[in-house]
Amino acid sequence: MAALKGAEIDAYVAQPDARPIALVYGVDAGLVRERVEALLAASVDDVNDPFALVRVEADTLTAHPQRLLEEAHTVPLFGGRRALWVKAGGANIAAAVEALLADPPQKDCRVVIEAGDLRKSAPLRALVEQAKGAVALACYADSERDLARLVTEELRASKLTIAPDAQALLVSLLGGDRKASRNEIRKLALHAHGKERVEADDVLAVVADASSLAVDSVIDATFAGRIQVFDSQFQRARTGGIPAATMLSAAARQAANLHRARLEIEAGKSVDNAIRETFRPPPFFRREPLVKAALAAWTAPRLEEAMAELAEATLAARQWPIAAEATTRRALLVTATNARARSI
Repeated sequence: MAALKGAEIDAYVAQPDARPIALVYGVDAGLVRERVEALLAASVDDVNDPFALVRVEADTLTAHPQRLLEEAHTVPLFGGRRALWVKAGGANIAAAVEALLADPPQKDCRVVIEAGDLRKSAPLRALVEQAKGAVALACYADSERDLARLVTEELRASKLTIAPDAQALLVSLLGGDRKASRNEIRKLALHAHGKERVEADDVLAVVADASSLAVDSVIDATFAGRIQVFDSQFQRARTGGIPAATMLSAAARQAANLHRARLEIEAGKSVDNAIRETFRPPPFFRREPLVKAALAAWTAPRLEEAMAELAEATLAARQWPIAAEATTRRALLVTATNARARSI
């Protein structure tokens, strides 16, 4: 099989072997582009030389499938290595690639195909994975371990270390797109220039999504029964332009997470294990005390009632948008009051 995995992918990208055709695809567009650019840089002497690096669009190949084969076998006028950068996107260029696989390019020419997310049954992916002279590199979203390694590598390049709590927070705020994650880490490194170690406050100041943190503050205060904190955080969130519907949706998700965690706790699991196994992603360390306070304040049946009340509020806010803010505030305040009544 030509489908590489894990360390095999890293090794091929770092030093491409004799297999001249590479399909790079997946849900992480940033990682796809990063690997494509690395392969192209390793395949030609100058990526800015239009004679060395030829870009081929999918529209051209769907109209003229033989164009890829012709380009791959073109002898460069001034010699040297060549590469073809094929931007497939979501187009079906299987016919063009099939012709190339039957007559692959010489060793001085590499063909790198950049594609989006491809199902296993997609013709292009199936062709490449079954070919001997090609490789398929899947680019999935980074795991926590991948992100931790990325953080360490990027900060080390800037001669920085990072505190364990800051790293846990940073990793929780990254992911989904490798390029975006790398840019956020580099922005953090620039912010921390002149220091030796990155702290959690640095991460909060630079990387964290302010709107997400504002919503988290409202929801955590709500379910922990901290009414005064809820009131101030709700006003701050609305002043910041966060829609009331966003807070209602977040409250409904939190109620569901707390309900699952309570069921786990009532089945005998520890609070820490219940939080770790039911919250995706797990709350970062600064939120944990309020999440634990919420779990202490609620039972599973009362959380079921809260979920029903929040669902009714969501429906009402959608039916009467002009009153959405008042509906949201009232529903969350009732929830906070119920939590406080239990915790007193």
